[in-house]
Amino acid sequence: MAYNHNHDASQGSQVHAHKADIFCRDETRVDWHSKALWMLREKRDRAAGSIPEWEQLRQLGSEIKLHTLTNLAQYLETFEQNCIANGIQVHWAKDGAEHNRIVHDILSRHNVKKLVKSKSMLTEECHLNPYLEQRGIEVIDTDLGERIIQLAKMPPSHIVVPAIHMKKEEVGDLFHEKLGTKAGAADPLYLTRAARAHLREKFLTADAAMTGVNMAIADKGAVVVCTNEGNADMGANLPKLQLHSMGIDKVVPDVDSAAVLLRTLARNATGQPVTTYSAFYRGPQPAGEMHIIIVDNGRTEMLKDKILAESLKCIRCGGCLNTCPVYRRSGGYSYNYTIPGPIGIAVGAKIDDTNSIAWACTLCGSCTYVCPTKVPLDKIIFHHRRLKAEAGKLPYGKNSYMPLVGKFMASETMLNCSMSVARTALRILPGSLLKPFSGAWGKYRELPVAPNSSFEAWFKKHRSL
Repeated sequence: MAYNHNHDASQGSQVHAHKADIFCRDETRVDWHSKALWMLREKRDRAAGSIPEWEQLRQLGSEIKLHTLTNLAQYLETFEQNCIANGIQVHWAKDGAEHNRIVHDILSRHNVKKLVKSKSMLTEECHLNPYLEQRGIEVIDTDLGERIIQLAKMPPSHIVVPAIHMKKEEVGDLFHEKLGTKAGAADPLYLTRAARAHLREKFLTADAAMTGVNMAIADKGAVVVCTNEGNADMGANLPKLQLHSMGIDKVVPDVDSAAVLLRTLARNATGQPVTTYSAFYRGPQPAGEMHIIIVDNGRTEMLKDKILAESLKCIRCGGCLNTCPVYRRSGGYSYNYTIPGPIGIAVGAKIDDTNSIAWACTLCGSCTYVCPTKVPLDKIIFHHRRLKAEAGKLPYGKNSYMPLVGKFMASETMLNCSMSVARTALRILPGSLLKPFSGAWGKYRELPVAPNSSFEAWFKKHRSL
């Protein structure tokens, strides 16, 4: 059974648990999804263990990012000045809407009809693709995983492996429909070669290329783009017009700082020593143009809160998603934000209109443990819960039982008694009786949704219960 994200989206804005329940209906998918991500976590552990100075690198990476964020205005100005000196045109966007307008203006001036784009979570955050497509510009995502989900009309479900939720048979069916591959073909090598041939034609006929930015080096006026497929480099070097979209948090002081983060980025993401291609761009091609769009989109607001500000240390390796027990078994589409998992909660909980994703977490701290820049994700998520509570925005039911839980947890006698009962139950009860209570990220966690109606409408009707 294929996972139907479009069905999920049609239900409107739902709490995390209800969206997770859609994913959890296919237990086989949930199991291999979790195992595939845990395999990446194990590869990460082996890669980290091979570096004796790993913990020192993490500490240094954290300090580099904190230093840069503390002096962000200075480094951004230095970066802009050096970019301009290198012949790069720099643009500033306060939010996603302005970012999209700037990109469209640049492309329109050059009469661009076809844009090849490498993976960029910022452009996903700004919803750039539909904006350009509505204005007659064809956008082709060239990362293999991104192209798969683009053809399937889905957003990414992971920030590094965006199609991790799809089975190879589903990709085979999709490619048969969209690319004309053999019916029933599911061999990854065959499908990859078909995608390569399809994308090669797109590269050769593109009018412009766009990439994300992994790091922006202030003292060089250069950007670093990391890929494993070389697609960003193919795009940026064929058309004469290249665009790079970056958040203000991507700037680092110098090449040495970038080198520290490069040593941890791929190891923490996929267990590789380094990404296959780590390209530095510091100027346009001869007779070409290079544009960098620097985007705020709420990041300055986050800097006002010293706890939330630490989420801007993130280098988007995806390690926290791979280790998270909730994300692994609830899927990326259960989060009401472009970025899923622990880092998605950290940067997106404030604008989650269901007020539920801050509770899609066990606070186990595994995400914080693996983070290469020591982002205190569990602390940030707990802080989001406190902010929601203080604002009176607790999810349904928590207003009534959370005070009771607080009193219960404060009583040592009651806590010890409950732990004794739980241990006894685990010893003597068959697993089938305990299973309903283990579905913590599905239908057992929140108020059920009435059939054939959106959660939002149903909740408004019954909120007085």
